[in-house]
Amino acid sequence: MTDGLETAARHDAAGRYEDAVNALARASGQGDHKAMTELGKRLIIGDRAPYLAKDGAKLLSDAARAGNIDAALRLACMTALGAHVKQSWDGAIGLLVHAAVLGSESARGQLCVLAGRDAVADADQDWTSLARTIDLAAWLAAVPGETLNEAPLIRYFPNFLNDAACAWLREHMRDFLKPAMIYSGDKLRHVEDEMRTNSVGALHLACIDVVNVVVQHRISAVCGLPVDNFDGPTALHYHIGEEIKDHCDYIHPKIPNYEQEIATHGERLITFLLYLNGDFEGGETAFPLLGLNHKGIGGDGLFFVNVLPDGKPNGRSLHAGRPPTGGEKWLLSQFIRARPVFNTPAETLY
Repeated sequence: MTDGLETAARHDAAGRYEDAVNALARASGQGDHKAMTELGKRLIIGDRAPYLAKDGAKLLSDAARAGNIDAALRLACMTALGAHVKQSWDGAIGLLVHAAVLGSESARGQLCVLAGRDAVADADQDWTSLARTIDLAAWLAAVPGETLNEAPLIRYFPNFLNDAACAWLREHMRDFLKPAMIYSGDKLRHVEDEMRTNSVGALHLACIDVVNVVVQHRISAVCGLPVDNFDGPTALHYHIGEEIKDHCDYIHPKIPNYEQEIATHGERLITFLLYLNGDFEGGETAFPLLGLNHKGIGGDGLFFVNVLPDGKPNGRSLHAGRPPTGGEKWLLSQFIRARPVFNTPAETLY
């Protein structure tokens, strides 16, 4: 760690977040590109810092030009999304190549996955040549699906994603897993509850990668709503016996500050589930009011609409993640909102 990072870490440990930001800013002004990267990552999502996304993007850009790998990876993701910088797939892939040449295992793995290969990095690989083989048009195109239910609409997409991409997402999201929680209206905070016994890993702009973004664009293609309306993706992990009991994903009218939540973030119109493995027993996605139980296999996708045609909550979207009886179960969950959410500080979304 650099002196700037060490000083900021001491302030963070004591809860002095403003002092930590000031320490990072001073170090950044002295050319410390690691401090630039850390401060940039905080500013783009308002993490223990003011929400100053444009300033954060500028810091990451400067740090990436100085050869900071982490900054290049963040900027690649933001460029793929068009989040606070101009959207450019060529720019995003170019930044991955830059990071791969500098030695980033993450960048190398992402390039391999996007090129249709297992994410096994070869130090002698010509990363520029490999990047030219990436078929982005194929990645971003809608895939065929079938309707399992009309109202609420539930659609199933076999072979939505290949095995290499599923494996990459599982491993990338593993480090973010925490015990699942529910929102307690009377306590005004999230608490652990027997309703949800699995683990979740919520990602945001400071930790998702380009593979995540490509997957979001493919989801956008089949759901018909822009990626601007997407919350950060969330990993769902279940050991044997773990579950999410019957619930709905829409913002419930009875929660405190319901109207403000809808006005700020928009309703959760659609939930998309991506099954990241299939080597488990049990563990169906159940819709008890519809008499529908679905067990996806690795690479399959499923979406369901949470609201009525007038945008009001649809209680018939009630669903559950049943517990696996053998093996472990991995999914990626993607909420799609009724309005763009990019310009909202991430800690309020994830």
